[in-house]
This record gives sequence, structure tokens and C-alpha cells, in this order.
Amino acid sequence: QVQLVESGGGLVEAGGSLRLSCAASGRTVSSYAMGWFRQAPGKEREFVSAISGSGGSTIYADSVKGRFTISRDNAKNTVYLQMNSLKPEDTAVYFCAARNPVLGIRPRPQIAAYDYWGQGTQVTVSS
Repeated sequence: QVQLVESGGGLVEAGGSLRLSCAASGRTVSSYAMGWFRQAPGKEREFVSAISGSGGSTIYADSVKGRFTISRDNAKNTVYLQMNSLKPEDTAVYFCAARNPVLGIRPRPQIAAYDYWGQGTQVTVSS
């Protein structure tokens, strides 16, 4: 089993930055594709970004491309999401997810592709 714990959320003004962290435990996730998703009040969970186990392949939602950067430190078993130029519409609970490599190693935008999920961290962007 893989446990994921997100941190780094908070309240920030529009145009500001935050860096989210997702610390994994239970297993080494260096071979796991990892993803970030978010869910705003009254909306469905949506894809934000994902990264391959090696970090060599990344994908982003169009809404965050050019503003957010996903990265990972496999020595620390941790994935990051650097969020710059934040907008009020980025307000949501942000979730980290891990994809079991037995099922695939490529980063995917589909929620169903991920097997393990964290509890989420709240990001609020004020206008």
C-alpha cells in the first residue's frame, strides 16, 4: 500500500505562488507515475498535472500550462507542484495520486488511472 500526504496549501492573493508537496510512504514510488488533481466546490475532480516515475515525461491541463510545474525527488519519495500566477479559479482542494506501475508507467490525465490518493490540501486564491 502507498500512503500519500499533501501539504503546502493555503491562502494566497491572485498572482501569487504556492508549492504543494506530496510525500509518499509505505513503498518507494520512484517507478510510479504521479498526478495532481483538484476539486472545486460543487465541481467534479479534474486533472491538473502528472509526471512519470523518472520525471522525464510530464503532462498538464491546458488551464495550468505555463503557470504550474510538476517535479519529483525520488530520493525523498516526494512529488511537487509549483503553482505560479495563481488565479481565483485555481481555488480548490488539491489531491495527489499514484499510479501502480503494474497497470502502466505513463502519466495519464484520467482519474481512473490512479490507484492511491491523498486526503487533499486546500488552496484558496483571493481576488
